[in-house]
Amino acid sequence: MAPLPGAELVRTPLQLYRYLLRCCRQLPTKGVQEHYKHAVRQSFWVHSDEDNPERIQQIIQRAIEDADWIMNKEKKKLTRITASTAISFGRALTTT
Repeated sequence: MAPLPGAELVRTPLQLYRYLLRCCRQLPTKGVQEHYKHAVRQSFWVHSDEDNPERIQQIIQRAIEDADWIMNKEKKKLTRITASTAISFGRALTTT
């Protein structure tokens, strides 16, 4: 499962860059968003001299897979936090 619709349309490094920044906007907190935006920018800087089309496609595929993993990880983390908050809130209601 791709983190956002349109992952299958990503063909160029510029499309990948824009796609990953859109994924970052879907992350739960500003701090997490900024962390991954920085990581995206750094990764593009590191790979900016890559000119092998096959290697570029490998990088694109791996970046989309990594984005999927990160989005799922953050979603699970948010779900756990929300569930524990609801449980704590429920306990507070029953003890008062």
